[in-house]
Amino acid sequence: MTGKELHQLVLDKWGVSYDVQLRRTRGKVFLQIMWKYLEQMSFPLSEADYIAHLNAIAQYLNGWGSVELVKDYIQNTKEKPRLGKAVSIPLDLGERASEWIL
Repeated sequence: MTGKELHQLVLDKWGVSYDVQLRRTRGKVFLQIMWKYLEQMSFPLSEADYIAHLNAIAQYLNGWGSVELVKDYIQNTKEKPRLGKAVSIPLDLGERASEWIL
């Protein structure tokens, strides 16, 4: 997966370019689809910076083998990001979790 493919996945699902973040909470890692989006005037990144950010996220997802899980979750969820509430996708890192969680 590339950043552009991740962008298209989010855009196809929700119609806007939501911010995407990786979060670690209580020993678990989540991909979060945030409520801010590229098309907002207040969004802090340019389009080029947004795609570069998504490329970095995609590299992690590829390395963790989580691409299909993320695609399936986004395509099938009924959740939608809204102010103060992200869509959180739990990532199963398996035995490699200790490499990524300090």
